[in-house]
Amino acid sequence: MAYIAVDLGGTNIRAARCAEDGRILARAQTPTRPEEGVEAVIARIIGAIEAVWTDEEPVEAIGVGAPGPLDPQTGVVLTAPNLGWENVPLADRLRERFRVPCFVGNDANLAALGEWKYGAGRGHEHLVYLTISTGIGGGVITHGVLLEGAHGLGAELGHIVLEAREGPRCGCGRTGCLEALASGTAIARMAREAWARGEPVPWPDPSAVTAADVAEAATQGDPVAAVIMDRAAFYLGVGIASFWHIFNPTLIILGGGVMKTGDWFLEKIRAYARDRAMTSDYITPIVRAALGDDVGVLGALAYAQMRLPLSKAL
Repeated sequence: MAYIAVDLGGTNIRAARCAEDGRILARAQTPTRPEEGVEAVIARIIGAIEAVWTDEEPVEAIGVGAPGPLDPQTGVVLTAPNLGWENVPLADRLRERFRVPCFVGNDANLAALGEWKYGAGRGHEHLVYLTISTGIGGGVITHGVLLEGAHGLGAELGHIVLEAREGPRCGCGRTGCLEALASGTAIARMAREAWARGEPVPWPDPSAVTAADVAEAATQGDPVAAVIMDRAAFYLGVGIASFWHIFNPTLIILGGGVMKTGDWFLEKIRAYARDRAMTSDYITPIVRAALGDDVGVLGALAYAQMRLPLSKAL
């Protein structure tokens, strides 16, 4: 028996045919091109699935990780700004085409599930996962169960508010979210702000600077970049200390493009988190994610494996 797993991103759609033990048997990838509209993107998702589908072995189910907010019970993507989607019944569309069960979950939640089952979180029944990239997403496993909340909107860890009065505006419309203070987008914004203040930034075109540029400059010893990265690490550490206190996990896993920065950045995050832990009893390891670019599809696989028995019981 096999599963089909799909990672729906704003830039690329990844699909994989997976064995039950997590082995990836076949892969396909295609550009998302959301500007071409909902139907074009769904057609590309179907095409990617068809590219890895085989009639030689039965497919148990399809799992899809998608940006949200979404309703995991109905598989409807409620709103996905980076795709331009609103109220898209993705699960129904894929079930109609492939005639197998289809489950759609929040991509960050599914990444947490994938790391728990197949990656850095194996052996832990309580963990918190953060993906630090363009935005900041999160996922929580407690007692070996994915926390989704009453309507599938749980574990929006990037939107805990750390600077309610003076913080920058977040993409969600609120002020001072962790995402607005420490994501890749926030790091690039802070670099542009430093340039606007007249600080001696090392980038020839600050309007095009990326978080990777800032991290590289900090690694090379640039003082402006170092201050920016330290500020991001500070807020990540503060957020993680809060997650320790709220969820009492045995492990914190950090993934996403920003975490490709050197070990010095991870050490800063650890230090700031430790400084803000209520007692040493809360302090647990903070580690990098292990699955890399496969976290999306393996999370979708784990989600389909989790949901399928529950659906059969109904």
